[in-house]
Amino acid sequence: MSNIIRLIIGFVVLGASIALMVFSFWGWGILGVFISILIFVTYFFNENMLLAQWFLRKDNMPKAEVFLKRITNYEKQLIRVQHGYYQLLIGLIESRRAPMQSEKYFKKALSLGMHMDHNIALAKLSLAGIAMSKRNKREAQMYLTEAKKADKNKLLADQIKQMKDQLGMMDRQQQVRYR
Repeated sequence: MSNIIRLIIGFVVLGASIALMVFSFWGWGILGVFISILIFVTYFFNENMLLAQWFLRKDNMPKAEVFLKRITNYEKQLIRVQHGYYQLLIGLIESRRAPMQSEKYFKKALSLGMHMDHNIALAKLSLAGIAMSKRNKREAQMYLTEAKKADKNKLLADQIKQMKDQLGMMDRQQQVRYR
């Protein structure tokens, strides 16, 4: 559903609930106000995005993908703040199937912008993993340092440490090959 339609429905329900309160139907009026608040909240937080995130946390990729596919045109159905998060979620789902093809989604998510630092760190950490699989050490190191800077709450500290250890092992493997 388009965001403009959501706003129109929200204002109609709010107006109807105010009219109910004016005509002394307080119970129905208050219920209508709560429903209109729920409609206004779905303007800022798309229900399909919320459900997809919930299924991703439960590690149920097929259902998360179903809810993301319900968003047919993300530029019209989501507010601009959510565009980057949409691309990040698609990248996370795609990284399970084809890690090399998920790179474009992570880069687009970073270019569209995200407000939460740990999501930026997650995208850069994923890009570092893709760069490591391509044997591009310099790019992987760059993404790892950027991910470490973006991870202010140390939510991804263990994963970043693991990646750095794997990057060090990559150096040792190359030295063994050359001897």
